Formats: sequence, C-alpha cells, structure tokens
Amino acid sequence: MRIVVQKFGGTSLATRDARKLVVERIIKTKEEGYSPVVVVSAIGRKGDPYATDTLLSLLDETGGYAPGREKDLLISCGEVISAALIASLLAARGYKARAFTGGQAGIITDDNFGNAMIKEVKADALLDAIKQGCIPVIAGFQGITENGDVTTLGRGGSDTTAAALGAALGAEWVDIFTDVEGIMTADPKIVKGAHILETITYQEVTEMAYNGARVIHPRAVEIAMQRNIPLRVRSTFCDSPGTLITCKPCWISERLVTGIAHIPHLAQVVIKVSQDRDEQEKIFDTLAKAGISIDLINVFPGLKVFTIKEDQVKRTVEELEKIGIIPQVTKSLTKVTVVGVGMRGVPGVMARIVKALERENIEILQTSDSNSTISCLVRSENAERAITALHEEFEL
Repeated sequence: MRIVVQKFGGTSLATRDARKLVVERIIKTKEEGYSPVVVVSAIGRKGDPYATDTLLSLLDETGGYAPGREKDLLISCGEVISAALIASLLAARGYKARAFTGGQAGIITDDNFGNAMIKEVKADALLDAIKQGCIPVIAGFQGITENGDVTTLGRGGSDTTAAALGAALGAEWVDIFTDVEGIMTADPKIVKGAHILETITYQEVTEMAYNGARVIHPRAVEIAMQRNIPLRVRSTFCDSPGTLITCKPCWISERLVTGIAHIPHLAQVVIKVSQDRDEQEKIFDTLAKAGISIDLINVFPGLKVFTIKEDQVKRTVEELEKIGIIPQVTKSLTKVTVVGVGMRGVPGVMARIVKALERENIEILQTSDSNSTISCLVRSENAERAITALHEEFEL
C-alpha cells in the first residue's frame, strides 16, 4: 500500500465548490495508484454554522464556561460533520469511503482536555478499511482517552492528526491543503516582495510556526521529523506544488536566512530584584502557578526581563504585587524573528540585523537567539518597517 495522508483545512471545506475540489483531489490521488487517508477540519471559520468558534459561541449563555470534558465533546462535532460529509460525497461519486471519529481511527490521548497529547495511534481499523479499498476520512483535531472520553488537540490540531496518522501508517508523505499556495518568506500582507519557499527544513518551519507564522502546527512538524516523513503545504484551489518540508537534502542551495516571522500584541516586563535567591525564584514560581507563559527571558544580577502576551498584563501585575514585586511594563510590542539554519556558526548576522534596523531608526528593546533564530523586540508601530527591512537586508 502506498499511503498518502491528505489534510484539508476549514477554508477548503467552506463552500460547495470548494468541497468539489477537495473530492477531486482525493479521487485524483486514488486514481494515481495511492491509498489516500483523508483528515478534515471543521467547515469554514467563525460565523459558519459548524466552525469551531461558532460551536464555542453556543456557550455564551453559560458565560463561556463549560467543564473541559463537555467543551471538548461540543467542539469535536465540527470535524465529525466534515468527515461524514466528505465520505458521503466520495460515495456519491462511486468510491468506497468511510468516516471515522478520532477515537474510531485509534487516536489515543491523555486527558488534558482542550490541549490533549497523543499517546499512541492504534491504526488497525484504518488499515482494514484501506485493504478493503475504502478511503478513510478522519475527523481531525480530536482523539479519545483510554476511558473513552473525547478530547481535542488544541488549535491547529488537525495538522497534528494528519502527521500522527502519517507516522502510524508509514505514509509516503503528508499533504496539508489550505487556502495559501505554500509557506512564504514573510507575511505577504506586510512585505510586498514576500514569496513562496519551494523547500524548508523541519527545524526552520517549526521555528517559523513557534514565532508567529501561521503555516502549520509545530507539533505536526515534530512528529513528521521523528519519522522523516515529508510534509507539503499546498493550496486546495490551484495546482502549485507548494512548499516541501523535509530534512535538508543535498540539492537545496545554501541560504543564510529562510524567512521572517513575527508575534504582535506583546508586553515587556522588567523587574528589579535583590540578590535574595528566594525572592528571585518566587517570581517565576508565582507566574508558573498562575499559568502565565513568559518568553524572551533575560536574567541578570538584580534584573529580570521577559515578555508576556498583552492580554496577560493585568493578571501578571496582580500576581507579582501579591509577593511585593512592582514591575515596569511596556505594552504594544512585537517580536520579530529571523529564521534560518544557515545562520548557525556564521559570524556577522546579528550585526547585519542591528544595522538594518538602525537605518530605519528602529529601537531594539530586547533580543534572544538560538542556533537557527535571532529575535528582536520592537515597538508595534515599527514592526512592519522592521520586518520589511530585514526581508530586504537578507535578500529574501
């Protein structure tokens, strides 16, 4: 069996014409001699009847509250509807197809409702269906606990479903179909010269995703990387080859920087502290217990600097004040990140970044780096100019 996993996002399923294109893509893959395994998201986006955010809005009459188990059961319905519909459309065209919930497909998770982790995939039912000539159509974004409770995998979880099934079934590759033609060097709404990348490494696309580029769920990439399964990000609506995500083959030309990602709506927190170790440890313990995620962490003697999401400022200040800490907070900031495995060990990259931003009179408030990223914190009013300047500096 030459298995190919095809995942279709909500925009690919939003209209009757779009669903026709989805069915044609599945049939074409079948006719080319592959065994397609299809993963679907909920239909459309907020406002569409069965979209996840629309289902969540049903909880408005509860004040937005529901126990985690019941909330997951509610929002898993959108993908189930998609699976049943696409399987029915394939059957209407004369192809054997069978819809599966995540649990029926053998996706076993922990019980962390709302953001469950996949523990294992028992793929026997899917393999039996494929051997019988069926096209399995699986509801993405969901699984089931060992006790039989429905769980969801967090936003973008259908990508994770597709990658996990690709790994379990030994797929030749996994296609992620969406409404864009591939992964771009930067946000095209900001940078006019942004273009589609033909290839990108697992590490680079993971960094792009974690640093704000809404291309593919990083968990999906990590699963595919473990089994070295190629991923392709493609458009449902055209025949562009899209972007291939894989390890770095010898035929990819060397490049210093691959792309620019950004995360807006951040705030910087600066805390002056004494040399008392207990006091310093208490700061991070307090934030952790409050469930407040921090980023861009710089620790100096007598000074702690980090960023948080802007909507967490009020709560962060309240929690710190409880332990006698009065932080200095700067809002309306954006983290701009240069991504590229080619930067590793190459001197002068930071110097070029600083010079490019200085030419635009953009102040850098904070930096951090890894083997394949350099991030700069800037004021949001300067973010678009910063992204464009860096895109031009590295000739992307």
